[in-house]
Amino acid sequence: MTDHPRIVLDPQVLAGKPVLRGTRLSVEFVIGLMADGWSQADILRNYPTLSREDISACLAYARDALKSEKIYPSAA
Repeated sequence: MTDHPRIVLDPQVLAGKPVLRGTRLSVEFVIGLMADGWSQADILRNYPTLSREDISACLAYARDALKSEKIYPSAA
């Protein structure tokens, strides 16, 4: 996977889930907010310590994680 300087994995923080550096906000959480219809402006308003670059880093991390994902349809 590509290096993502804003994303860290630390076994002492959220059981090693990828989080935004300096926070306890996981990539999964930020992506989930967006999936639930939150805009970047909504996220930044509710989490003022985040930046647009942090949100972009979450999206890039998710993209790169899915890039290597292999899905095989089940034989029905």
